[in-house]
Amino acid sequence: MNLTFLAACIIFGVSLLLLAHTYVIYPVLMRFLARGRSLPSSCWLDGDELPEVAVLMAVYNEESVLEETISSILASDYPAEKVRIYVGSDGSTDSSDQIIRDFAREDRRLRLVQFDGRNGKIRIMNHLTEGVMSTFTDSENALFVLCDANVVWRPDLLRRLARHFGRESVGLVGSAVVDRVAGRNGIGEQEESYIGQENRIKYSEGVLWGRVMGAFGACYAMRARLFQPVPPRYIVDDFYLTMACLEQGSDAIVDLEAISHEAVSTDIREEFRRKRRIAAGNFQNLAHFWSFLLPWNGGPATSFAFWSHKGLRWCGPLLILAAFSACLIMLTIQPLHPISLLGLGGFLAAGTMAGIDFLLYRTNRRQVKLFRFVRYFLSMNTALFLGLIDFLRGPRNSVWEPTRREGGGSQVSWEITAPCEIRLDEETRKPKPAFQR
Repeated sequence: MNLTFLAACIIFGVSLLLLAHTYVIYPVLMRFLARGRSLPSSCWLDGDELPEVAVLMAVYNEESVLEETISSILASDYPAEKVRIYVGSDGSTDSSDQIIRDFAREDRRLRLVQFDGRNGKIRIMNHLTEGVMSTFTDSENALFVLCDANVVWRPDLLRRLARHFGRESVGLVGSAVVDRVAGRNGIGEQEESYIGQENRIKYSEGVLWGRVMGAFGACYAMRARLFQPVPPRYIVDDFYLTMACLEQGSDAIVDLEAISHEAVSTDIREEFRRKRRIAAGNFQNLAHFWSFLLPWNGGPATSFAFWSHKGLRWCGPLLILAAFSACLIMLTIQPLHPISLLGLGGFLAAGTMAGIDFLLYRTNRRQVKLFRFVRYFLSMNTALFLGLIDFLRGPRNSVWEPTRREGGGSQVSWEITAPCEIRLDEETRKPKPAFQR
């Protein structure tokens, strides 16, 4: 057999095997290994032992979702005297600030921190954590809960997150993100399926090793003393903070019973834009933590979980390109060989299904699930590839635009929130010392 053809066959097979491992084999393996296992019980069960909590949120023009989110946080069954909510407004130009003020008149647990101009979520979170640390009476055990503006809490969410910190080894606990509305159009079903699988994989990683590969940024809790400021030009803070927690020797887990509701995106173009941006941030984090992710530094479990769950997915576009290039080489050398024909048929079938789905979408015809999943897969890998190019071009700013999402359900009717308004010092850009209990 021609050596070039043999090498192409090997590249083709290995590329597909690695893709199959990250998307199929690893999720099945995690479910099998974690079968019948659960998270250890916690020793923090009653109000006297639960730690202080500061809920931190960055907001930019979120008037359409902010009322429901704040209402759900304030309706938490967590001891009220142990909770403070700090909302950093990143120069919002809609009614977001007024919504927060209206809530604040009713409940003194809420604080509005106003930032002039656009700063980005990461800068806001860094400033909030710095100012809040001095307000805790027990900073050793206190928690930060980082939350997005469009996430609705279940009343028991905070208590379920906090209970796990009764184990000293736990440094971060992620919530299980669940879509607020079932039966969506567009790519809503594919996004919901992806998020559901991610919840199960992350839970299994936590149960087996305490090594969750990135908590969902929608809502998660961490020990305040483990928080490390995220570099201002970074884009993805949730993965950074999870890795920072693991790097400091603490465990990171996900509790499937700690449920937060978030409306997923249904527009494939909007999701493409979001995933391209996240991809650039992922490669920033990989460049930062690559040494820790080696098995002799972070441990075999951390390395195996990362490369199986994240690393190979981030390299997915390169693996697809490698398989496609190998297929072209095989066709050039032996066009009628079964492996050459199999590769050609697979790529043609995938392209055809994605094309048909696009036409069905443009003509408002009924979608075929398989075709939609194929188009979604190819589209998201294209976003990953462009995100890699964005990363290689150099750092950009971390200022974001809120993702346009399909609306949630009915408004939550719980009563709400508190008066304290904080502005930044114009010279230092840091909060003035108005962070008080």
